[in-house]
Amino acid sequence: MDSTFDWDWLSPGSAALTSLADAARFGIKPAASGRRGAAVTGHPIATRIALDILERGGNACDAALAASLAQTVVEPHLTSLTGCLSMMYYEAATGAVSYLNGNVNAPLRALDRFGPSDLDTGRAMAVPGFWAALEAALEAKGSLPLASLAAPAIRLAREGVPISPFLWGEIFARHGAIGRTAAGREVYFPNGTLIEPQDRLVQHALARTLERLVAEGGAYFYHGAFARAVCEAAQGAGGVLTPEDFAAYQVRWSDPIEGSYRGYKVFGATPPDTGGAQLIEMLNLLECLDLQRLGPPTESLDALHAMILICGEVANGAGRYGDPQASALDLEALLSKDYAARRFDLLGMGGPRHPAFARRPAPPGSCHLTVSDAAGNIATVLHSHLSLPWATGLFVEGVSLAAPGGHFLNRMPAPGGRLSVMICPNMIFDGDRPVLASGSPTLNLLPAILQCSSSILDFGADLSHAVRLPRFGGPAESGRAAVTIEADFDPALLEGLVQRGVGIELMSPWNLHNGSFEAVHIHRDGAAEGCGDPRRTSSAMALA
Repeated sequence: MDSTFDWDWLSPGSAALTSLADAARFGIKPAASGRRGAAVTGHPIATRIALDILERGGNACDAALAASLAQTVVEPHLTSLTGCLSMMYYEAATGAVSYLNGNVNAPLRALDRFGPSDLDTGRAMAVPGFWAALEAALEAKGSLPLASLAAPAIRLAREGVPISPFLWGEIFARHGAIGRTAAGREVYFPNGTLIEPQDRLVQHALARTLERLVAEGGAYFYHGAFARAVCEAAQGAGGVLTPEDFAAYQVRWSDPIEGSYRGYKVFGATPPDTGGAQLIEMLNLLECLDLQRLGPPTESLDALHAMILICGEVANGAGRYGDPQASALDLEALLSKDYAARRFDLLGMGGPRHPAFARRPAPPGSCHLTVSDAAGNIATVLHSHLSLPWATGLFVEGVSLAAPGGHFLNRMPAPGGRLSVMICPNMIFDGDRPVLASGSPTLNLLPAILQCSSSILDFGADLSHAVRLPRFGGPAESGRAAVTIEADFDPALLEGLVQRGVGIELMSPWNLHNGSFEAVHIHRDGAAEGCGDPRRTSSAMALA
């Protein structure tokens, strides 16, 4: 355990920990603004850890990584060390923006006849990128030792963390999978029965694994006993992972892809993380719309209809974004303004049309977080198990074994290839000045980012107002030809969509499937503002 920092507030029963755990709720959250940095994550405990790292001299990268590690402990329903981690980073001193892809790799052995029946088996397991990306990010952009960043996660795992209602709901929903193994029952059925909402989640084995990773790093995770144990577990469940798969894993650093929107510069995630290209496609189409004349989509039927069509159009073509290392990808053509203008004309915005969404929403998953520091550096990170919580029911050394293979059904990578999946850390600049850094979890992340970004950039909304506005999502959960839309939209707008031939499936206001806009908005005076989205347990904090 690193002793550089005092983490006593993480002790069980401490007033600070209890208060933060109680704040892990859905609903309205306060905004936070400061000149020395801001952080927004999916859980108040993780946000406080990020802020503490900033206060103790760490930069935005350090804070984001410490919070990400903590989230593997406090939000195991959303992320795991056996999943992915991708980061966009802005370095204020140089003005450089870089992108780190730490997504998962397919096994070197081909997964013949992979199908839905494989999704809770070892065949759905992939080579994790989380730990390799964390080490690569820390080496390239961080400033503190790994032991300092991992210390709060280790302490939370060993001493326990209060269970949020969201976490307990997912434990209850997935208790059948969790309870398949002795390792799962040890943590989640501590007295022979399912853990209670008021209990603490204690993960001794995970704490030991994190300590060993601090001491041995990637050598243990990718070349040592951990890799061998994961492969044995995967093969025992019908999978094909081998230690050679782990040993071959490499992260990818690249320049982000670039676009523009009404004079702003847009940086997006680089394929095979597909969300950046899709976001720029959407913004290009939205730029063809006179929003200042029409008004925001929460007030204008034409704007709402157009944005729904835009999201459906781009989502329906997402399959073309594969791994550029495996197949040619003409991003210049796909992201050009001329192509967007032709597509916009073909959408027939004035006539009745239903959006052509390609697939239904997935269950809740993923963590997104964004951190800025006093020097102006910004990190925005997506990490996830990319699957149902505890999909396989398998654990190795206290670590839940993720099964990202559900994404293989959308596009199967080549053997040993990188997964293509909708991940969207992004940054928006006014000239050389960063204005907005954001991202979101869940399958409907792109509509969430588009709507919130437009509210801020086009209509001058405060971040706190933008995240509270009604939001539409993607394809209906029922599978019928409909788009999900929150029930607190103006009824006249909903009726107008129906009259235009758009099927709608009403969702509760602030529905968890409609994303969680985890953003930091940097104002002209240098203050950084964050605000937790009411659709998740998100939390923002800042240093004045």
